Amino acid sequence: MRKETSTAAQQPAVRMVEVGPEHDGQRIDNFLLRLCKGVPKSHIYKAIRDGQVRVNKGRIGADYRLAISDVVRVPPLRLPDPGAPRPVPAAEFPVVYEDDAMLVIDKPAGVAVHGGSGVSFGVIEQLRAARPEARFLELVHRLDRDTSGLLMVGKKRNALLALHAMLRDGGAQKHYYALVQGDWVNDRQHIRLPLTKWTTASGERRVKVDAQNGQTAHTIVTMKQRFGQYSLVDAELRTGRTHQIRVHLASSGFPIVGDDKYGTDEVRAEFARRGFGRMFLHAHSLTLPHPLTGETLELSAPLPKACVQILQQLETKA
Repeated sequence: MRKETSTAAQQPAVRMVEVGPEHDGQRIDNFLLRLCKGVPKSHIYKAIRDGQVRVNKGRIGADYRLAISDVVRVPPLRLPDPGAPRPVPAAEFPVVYEDDAMLVIDKPAGVAVHGGSGVSFGVIEQLRAARPEARFLELVHRLDRDTSGLLMVGKKRNALLALHAMLRDGGAQKHYYALVQGDWVNDRQHIRLPLTKWTTASGERRVKVDAQNGQTAHTIVTMKQRFGQYSLVDAELRTGRTHQIRVHLASSGFPIVGDDKYGTDEVRAEFARRGFGRMFLHAHSLTLPHPLTGETLELSAPLPKACVQILQQLETKA
């Protein structure tokens, strides 16, 4: 059980929260996001940076992991007016391809594809706000928030359904670049590890290899460049399971740099010190027939500047 004390009953006040076993090992930022539902993430991270959030009376960083019996000082955090709808800021994203049937954008890292799970809005809501005249805009597939690159949006229902069927039946080729920890051995390797979803004690969604109950998952990994302790690989999705590339690579002993779920804290901290604060996973190539005309589309999105710069750093060091 979690114990809480408050200095005031009717208005926001400082709370002292004792950590129970269900939150053992959880990051302090994720703990606060769940504890303070509705409070914008920016407010929570600012409170951590300013030292308003403390653990056992000491200052901590956003990546601090809680332990049983830790006492967390939770400052007053202002909630938005519950009666006021949250405005969605209109935004356009770099367009790679667009016609009357579909839109393909180059999604930046750090942006969710849709609202939910503590996120008020995402790419699709921002696109709808920027295009009020559009009668139909729906996501064809998803990318994780920290993954950048090619994202498809349907502009007609028949195109959306055709694209869904294409992805389900393996009619599209999707390639990603990933920088992984370790010296990748094989030039080309098929990873076939069945995957299943599960939920941690803190309510966080995860995926793991499960030989008995997992769904079939197939990734083809091709070596691109070695950087000593790290390797740049191309990962082709033959199936589209949640977190597939991330779990397949981590389970093979090569976690993706910057992955906060399946990677290592030490490597993530090292790259953050280098100025690289994201997961290195980028959807760079997409080849598929047009959902309505059948014309072959070959689409690509270059590596973001931050990814190019960190590779240059590694190449210089190597």
